[in-house]
Amino acid sequence: MRFSSSIIIRLSLPAIILAACQQNKGNSEAAKTTGADSVPVFLLRKDTVNKQITFPAELTPLERAEIFAKVSGYVSVLKADIGDKVNKGQLLAVLEAPETLANYSQANADVQTARSRYLGSLDAYKRIVNAAKVEGTIAAGELEKVRSLMMADSAALNAARSKTNAFAQLKDYLVIRAPFNGIVTQRNVDPGTLVSAGNTRPLLVVENISILRLRVPVPELYTAANTETSTINFTVDAQPDVTYQAKLSRKAGALNLANRTETWEFLFTNNNNQLKSGMFANAILKLHRKAPTFLVPASAVVTNLEKRFVIRLKDGKAEWIDVRSGISLGDKTEIFGDLAEGDTLLKRATDEIKAGSSLVPATKAAR
Repeated sequence: MRFSSSIIIRLSLPAIILAACQQNKGNSEAAKTTGADSVPVFLLRKDTVNKQITFPAELTPLERAEIFAKVSGYVSVLKADIGDKVNKGQLLAVLEAPETLANYSQANADVQTARSRYLGSLDAYKRIVNAAKVEGTIAAGELEKVRSLMMADSAALNAARSKTNAFAQLKDYLVIRAPFNGIVTQRNVDPGTLVSAGNTRPLLVVENISILRLRVPVPELYTAANTETSTINFTVDAQPDVTYQAKLSRKAGALNLANRTETWEFLFTNNNNQLKSGMFANAILKLHRKAPTFLVPASAVVTNLEKRFVIRLKDGKAEWIDVRSGISLGDKTEIFGDLAEGDTLLKRATDEIKAGSSLVPATKAAR
């Protein structure tokens, strides 16, 4: 009985080995027949986009005025120097221009002459009008002649007065006053300097730095995003260990064609003049999308010389789907394209995987 069992085991063992070999051979032939590669995939889902990013920025004054001479003359009195705080209307400088004063005096004399002529012709016209009341005393042509002379003298008087007002305005330009409350940041003249309207450099520069504008050039990619709050933090190179806050004031509403950025302006209350205009700053913006968008692993997006795309697996076949990249979040990136939630995408896409290739998903777990 023991002998029979031993014979049966010895006879069965080769048969089992042969069957296993045939099964492995069949599986190998089936894989060759299908030609499908196993690839890691994930199911596409929408997610919220939040990113903190630092942009270079610049501090500029709330108001800045470059003061030039309107008329030619010499600097007679200079009442301000760099660093001086000035109030609106405060005297800054006085110019000396004898020609301008002479022209004003001549214009005044011309007004007096024109006024005298007008009064004389007006009196003559009134006398003739009274005399003409007696029929036949004054010819009609004579009356019209005197009336025309009176109107001409009136027009000459008005012209002389206008000329005088113009010279008076030029005379007022000899006195230079502060346009607003601020501080003098530049002085390019000294008493005795000849100045004119053709000077390329201003006499003085006045800036209002009680409030500073923090201007941030935001790249086009981020202009559609919103800031989490209207207040942002920023630092300056002069005080890298101090964080300041500025409040959003306005956005340019258009892109700068030179660098494809939109200027976002924030206002900073510069108490005690702790910061200076012209400083470079690092603005920290916390941006987010209004609605969830598609986020995928960076390896899922393929960029070549022709296009940018992801590979979608549908019915076991690969499809190239053109996409546009949005905000990058480290190992993930935002994409836009003809996609829907629940689509199966390759985690590691490459243009070596051609459209229409047969693929087998290794896993369909959410990323």
